Amino acid sequence: MLTTTLSDFRKDLKAYIDKVTQENETLVINRGKDVGIVIISVEEYNSLCATQHELSSKKNEKRLDDAIAQLKRGKKMVKKTR
Repeated sequence: MLTTTLSDFRKDLKAYIDKVTQENETLVINRGKDVGIVIISVEEYNSLCATQHELSSKKNEKRLDDAIAQLKRGKKMVKKTR
């Protein structure tokens, strides 16, 4: 995670944006005590949205937990039909 001030962000805008997009960094721009913004890549944003969706219901959460447990046990996942 990178952190900077708004002034430094303005000075090196391209370099910061390149770090976020090319190196998948998260950038925090501080604007004062406990105030700021976070910049992430579209790829990271989409990943967060997908994770939020997967955990949005108990059924989805259980299915994800079961898949993780199977992978940890070395079992191949089998897709269930409804």
